[in-house]
Amino acid sequence: MPPTATPPAKNTSESQSFEADLGELETIVTTMESGQVPLQESLDTYKRGIALLRRCQDTLTAAEQQISILDASGQRSELRPYVAETDQND
Repeated sequence: MPPTATPPAKNTSESQSFEADLGELETIVTTMESGQVPLQESLDTYKRGIALLRRCQDTLTAAEQQISILDASGQRSELRPYVAETDQND
C-alpha cells in the first residue's frame, strides 16, 4: 500500500509550530522518496514541501538572531523579539 501524501491544499499562512512544520516536511520527504506518488500529486507535494522548508528556515533564522541579540546585550533576562525582513520575491 503506497504512502499517502500530505494534502498540498493547506494554507501556508496557517499558524503552525516549527515542530509541526518540520514533522509535516519529514512526512513529505518520506512520501516523495517512496516514488509511488502520481506525477501531479508529486508536484503539489513538492510545492508544499518548499513552502514548509522556507517557513522552517525563517523560524530558525529568527531564533538565531534572537540568540545573537541576547548574547550581545549580555543580559540573559531580556530577550528582544526579532522582526524578520520580509522577502519581496515571494
